[in-house]
Amino acid sequence: MCLSIPSKVIEIDENNYATVDTMGVKRKVTLDLIAEEVNIGDYVLIHVGFAMNKISKEHAEDSIAAYNEIAEAMKNGEISEDEGNNNYV
Repeated sequence: MCLSIPSKVIEIDENNYATVDTMGVKRKVTLDLIAEEVNIGDYVLIHVGFAMNKISKEHAEDSIAAYNEIAEAMKNGEISEDEGNNNYV
């Protein structure tokens, strides 16, 4: 299973590649699979270098807040490493 963290588009080049910021990590992704127009400031969900969906700012901010809450709970020991690292093998 893949969990996609919302990424904010911070730059778009002439080849339809976007630089996105994913919770402080910047990377380049292609926008070729998204039919609708994507602009700087929009949020996208990415998978293996491809932006797959554009999402609303509100949904992105809610998701990022949830990820931050989980990370903080793990840091504080409220969620054990085993509980927070379930691998399905």
